[in-house]
Amino acid sequence: MRTLIVEPDAEAKSLGQTLERNGHEVRIVTSGAQARPLFQWADLVLLELELPDIDGFMICREVATESDVAVIITSQRADEMDKVLGLQAGSDDYLVKPFGVRELLARIEAVMRRVRRDKEPDAAGPIVHGALRIDPVGHEVYVNRRRVHVTRKEFNLLHLLASDPGRVLSRERIMLEVWNDDWAASRTIDTHVSMLRRKLGASHWIVTVRGVGFRLGSACPSALLAPEQQPGATLLEGAAGEEEKLSAGTT
Repeated sequence: MRTLIVEPDAEAKSLGQTLERNGHEVRIVTSGAQARPLFQWADLVLLELELPDIDGFMICREVATESDVAVIITSQRADEMDKVLGLQAGSDDYLVKPFGVRELLARIEAVMRRVRRDKEPDAAGPIVHGALRIDPVGHEVYVNRRRVHVTRKEFNLLHLLASDPGRVLSRERIMLEVWNDDWAASRTIDTHVSMLRRKLGASHWIVTVRGVGFRLGSACPSALLAPEQQPGATLLEGAAGEEEKLSAGTT
C-alpha cells in the first residue's frame, strides 16, 4: 500500500517507519504544496490539519474531488465540530492524537476494506431512474446523458438512495452504509445532499422527508432538457435555495 503522510511534525518519520514495517510504501511531506503532486501516487493519505501553508480541510477536499484516494485525518483537534468538518471535507476517518499503532493499523484496514468494496463492480449493472443513470462499475453518474462529476462519498450516497428508490432511508442508515459510522453528524449528510442536488441540476432528485431521512426523487421538467435548452440559472437557483434552507436548519 502506498501511503502519503502529510505531517509537519518530526513524529512523521517514526510513524513512517512503523508503517513500512507493516508493508507500506511511505512518502512523507510537510506541506500541502508538497502533497498535491503525490495524490495520484497514493492509495492512502494520512493528513494533519495544521499545515504551514494550506488549511488541512482544503487539502482534504481537493483529494476527495480529484481522486479516489482514501484519507484519514490525524489531528490533535478533538472537538466534534472538527470531526464533522473533516467528514464533510471528504475524509474517510478522523483519528485524534495521540493514538496507538494498533488503532491506526485497524482503522487503515477498515477504511481500505470499504474503499475496495466501493470499487468492486456491481453485478446488478447500471441503475436507470428517468433521466438519471448510475454506473457502479465506472462510478459514473449521468443526467440526460450529461456526465455529472461526483466524489466517492457523493456517489455512494446517491447509489444507496437509487438502489431502493421507493424507500425513505434514515440518517442513521445512511451514516452506517456510506460512512460506516452511526454517530450523529447530520451536517455531513446535509452537505453531501446539497452538493448532489446542485450537481444533478435540480433539488427534486433527492427528497427530504422531515424527521425521517431522504429518498430518491425525480427531476423537475426543465432538468430533462438538454443543457443548451435549460433556462439559465433557474435550476442552480433552486439548488442554492435548498442549500440555504439546509444552512438555516429548515430541512
